[in-house]
Amino acid sequence: MVKIRLSRFGSTHNPHYRIVVTDSRVARDGGYIENIGHYDPRKTSETYLKVNNERAQYWIGVGAQPTDTARRLLKSQGVKFS
Repeated sequence: MVKIRLSRFGSTHNPHYRIVVTDSRVARDGGYIENIGHYDPRKTSETYLKVNNERAQYWIGVGAQPTDTARRLLKSQGVKFS
């Protein structure tokens, strides 16, 4: 199954996440199909959340399932779910 989920990057005590499309069997920080955005939970800059809405909408349209956190972030950026 294809999932839209967060992949952790950044150093210790400084998390940054990529919003990625990946196979659900791959490890959290393993390889991914496509990077569709990024998220900084510490909000250290004005662009702490950026999502490519067009690509996110495409992946949802072909059956990718977002995790709960990814769904919340995508919804806050205006991505529509069917």
